[in-house]
Amino acid sequence: MQMSNKCIFWLLIIFLSVTSCHKNDRYGIKSAQKRDVEIHRFDKAVIGIDTAKIEAEVRDLYKNDPDFMSIYISQIIGENTSDTAKVKSLLLNFLKDTSFVAVNKKVLDVFGDVSSIEKKVSVAFAGINHIFPQIELPEIYFFVSGFNSAFIQTDKIIGIGTDLYLGSDYPEYSEITYKYLTQNMRPESVPIDIVSALLYKSFPMNTKDERLLDHLIYHGKILYMLSVLLPEEKPEYIIGYSKENLEWCSKFEKEIWSAMIEQKHLFSTDMILINKYINDAPFTATISQESPGRLATWIGWQIVESYMNTNKEIGLSQLMDESNAQKILENSGYQP
Repeated sequence: MQMSNKCIFWLLIIFLSVTSCHKNDRYGIKSAQKRDVEIHRFDKAVIGIDTAKIEAEVRDLYKNDPDFMSIYISQIIGENTSDTAKVKSLLLNFLKDTSFVAVNKKVLDVFGDVSSIEKKVSVAFAGINHIFPQIELPEIYFFVSGFNSAFIQTDKIIGIGTDLYLGSDYPEYSEITYKYLTQNMRPESVPIDIVSALLYKSFPMNTKDERLLDHLIYHGKILYMLSVLLPEEKPEYIIGYSKENLEWCSKFEKEIWSAMIEQKHLFSTDMILINKYINDAPFTATISQESPGRLATWIGWQIVESYMNTNKEIGLSQLMDESNAQKILENSGYQP
């Protein structure tokens, strides 16, 4: 009896979930020293400002979080100033803007309890500290931006704009962005985006080549790392797909890989072509209008997964240090 595509898909999901836990064991992450991450709720502090006492409230924000407050005012509010009177006026305008009163209320509802996010990031940070002790772990801040920004990153801080993670179906998002981008504007994406940001910053792409192959292996390594560091996360959340997107990829994996080879795209250095494979888009134009975007990153993940399964002696630090994408492909045994 031939199994249905849906049956194959769900078996794949179960397999990936189990192997993620095994990978966590394989690299010794379960025995890593605990790292307790506490999210700084700057979003709640701003939303909770008593506008009748705005001057005192602004002083308290500077007193409690001087570094982040300065970053917030310059990058999110858009004013490079420490003038308390001006900051007071800017925050009053934001808090009284009727467009965002309901949004800020929704933030408090969706992110009322962030303990599960803190737990996931704590596990990931413990793993990073265990494998890459040279990486300085950042403080995590939540903020509200008036739909201005989802992210702040410095050497010591990662900030998440919680008003842009209220759920893929949050109605206001249809007014500000494309539908294919909203699937990642969900609270489940927050721990993944935090860890992903730290990995991309800590491991910039390092290769003398700029071929599609190099890009897909690079992104594949980051996705593989995420699957190890966040073993409880669903594969579709890790890559930022819907369940249907991932099912499509699993069903047509062989055809995707064949098309890349036959069209001689794998070794192309054409950045216009490469961007069609790795950038956010409603679909991957070089493959099919039925496909999800960023297909090369998904293929890269499958190759790296195969490489690490085939070469059990290779650790995560060796993987991230290996800049020869062709060597990874050739030694992966990848056969979709």
